Amino acid sequence: MIYLDYAATHPMTPEAVAAYTHAAALPGNPASVHAAGQAARELLEEGRGRIAAVLGVDPRTLTINSGGTEGDNHVLLGIALAWEETYGRPGHLITTLTEHSAVLAPARWLEKQGWAVTFLAPDRHGRYAPAQLEAALRDDTALVSIHHANNELGTVQDTPSLAAIAAARGVPYHTDAVQAPGVLPVHLPDWGVTFATFSAHKWGGPRGVGVLYVQRGTVLPPVVYGGGQESGLRPGTQNTAGVYAAGLALTHAEAARESTFAHLSQLRQRFMQAVAAIPGLRINHPPEGSPKVVSLTLPGTDGEALLMNLDMLGICASAGSACSAGTMQPSHVLTATGLSEADARSTLRFSFGAATTEAEIDAAASALTQAAQWSRS
Repeated sequence: MIYLDYAATHPMTPEAVAAYTHAAALPGNPASVHAAGQAARELLEEGRGRIAAVLGVDPRTLTINSGGTEGDNHVLLGIALAWEETYGRPGHLITTLTEHSAVLAPARWLEKQGWAVTFLAPDRHGRYAPAQLEAALRDDTALVSIHHANNELGTVQDTPSLAAIAAARGVPYHTDAVQAPGVLPVHLPDWGVTFATFSAHKWGGPRGVGVLYVQRGTVLPPVVYGGGQESGLRPGTQNTAGVYAAGLALTHAEAARESTFAHLSQLRQRFMQAVAAIPGLRINHPPEGSPKVVSLTLPGTDGEALLMNLDMLGICASAGSACSAGTMQPSHVLTATGLSEADARSTLRFSFGAATTEAEIDAAASALTQAAQWSRS
């Protein structure tokens, strides 16, 4: 099997597996005051501290949760709750048409509750200009939420410029940054964002572990109530083993990030050269985006059939986003950038990792060429 779906989930690294196994053997609850509990607390805080060091922030600004979806929902719904408690009415939200469903779904729910929501439209490669955001801001804008790196196209936004525009108007800025760590530089003080969400399984940590960055001094109510864990922002017993493994995995990923970026860039170039002769091939990903993502449209083919053929040939890829797979709907990201529904259904995403080899790339390119021929025959 050749795994080329890193944008969906990065396989756990050996270091993360070893760290998880070690921490999972400890019996204590990190909230307990006895020795076993405090041993678990030490590993939990070590993991949090490692993540904070890579992101360039105080560990106390990171709230542990289950991943990007929970973090995105917490920011949008929490800010909406705080706004309505202050002003007694719905406000205005700005987001984009190419966000992950973890942002789009709560945004559309808020719209049904009376919120005004502006969905910015992208250019062909999924980019947003600062002038678009400037024009969309209103006196009642409560939040701007724009992803940093897109999961389907690899498009990277100019987050510092966009966040600065929102800050100049006193509007909190949130970015879904789950696709960035381990490939792209992430130093939150340079970005100037109010909130940022991350998922450990995108950088080689365990699934079901994430962190939400909340800028110090920012008011964000909880949306789940229970115990006092995570300063009351996210009650519930923390996943000690998961956080400890996530921190170790991110430390290793960051140490190798520059070499990983160069490796992925070479792999993407090699792959594109190898598939260039496929008739009608359209490239959707921007050349300057994250090098781990390749998005290709093969007009006249069926994406699901292509995936099944590739799977039979031992290649794991995806059709658009993993979180929307099986919905029988064309990717909202692709249609927002101008693809027809038919072309969106004929699009595949390949995504690479540091462990991907040139031999695997060559095999995948050969398999795609063969699968495309089968699909059109």
